[in-house]
Amino acid sequence: MKGKLWGKRMKRLMKASILLIGAIITIGMVLFFVVIFANEVGREEVNPYPLTEDVISYQPIVEKELAKEAKEEYTAVVLALMMQESAGRGDDPMQASESACGEVGCIDNPNQSIKHGVSYFLDTLEAANGDLELALQSYNFGLGFIDYAVEKEMGYSQDLAIKFSQKKYDELKNTGNYSCLRDEAEEYDACYGDIYYVDAVYKYLPSALEQTDESVQVAQVSESNK
Repeated sequence: MKGKLWGKRMKRLMKASILLIGAIITIGMVLFFVVIFANEVGREEVNPYPLTEDVISYQPIVEKELAKEAKEEYTAVVLALMMQESAGRGDDPMQASESACGEVGCIDNPNQSIKHGVSYFLDTLEAANGDLELALQSYNFGLGFIDYAVEKEMGYSQDLAIKFSQKKYDELKNTGNYSCLRDEAEEYDACYGDIYYVDAVYKYLPSALEQTDESVQVAQVSESNK
């Protein structure tokens, strides 16, 4: 009799132990997933295309130069452009020497670089009748790209940029001064300038907009144009 009672007690004890272990495992799994979820919710998205401190440090000068022409709304655009050109490094952060004097290295002062770079960007913007993409690509290609677009009766497009680059590269490749910046450009034989320059600048625009006051964010690029 005692043996039977002991056996029943052992069975009840085993069942209770199994239930307890199951409950502990369940609670542990719930806590695990709660912690994972909390970490995912609390984790800030890392911007893959931030501005460098060098570029940010030049913002007051950029704003000052744009203000001379009442174009402060293009502050973020110019910061993104500078980021693509040099990440703010060197004596010519806007890489403005070629547009200033036709050769690399003639500008060796950051303030002068920004002054001329902003002026040249505004020249391209005016020549492009406010078409920001056409202006940006022309900052890279030169004002001849706008003339080409007008001749073709077209606004900016990736295809137009490729065709212009192909044309210019065919004319100038024998000089040995041009080489492909990207593998894709080499496939197209479009090695004059950067055929993806507009997209490259746009990558930095969200970070640049975060740095600028809302009152000068008029010139934002709509998603439909990207």
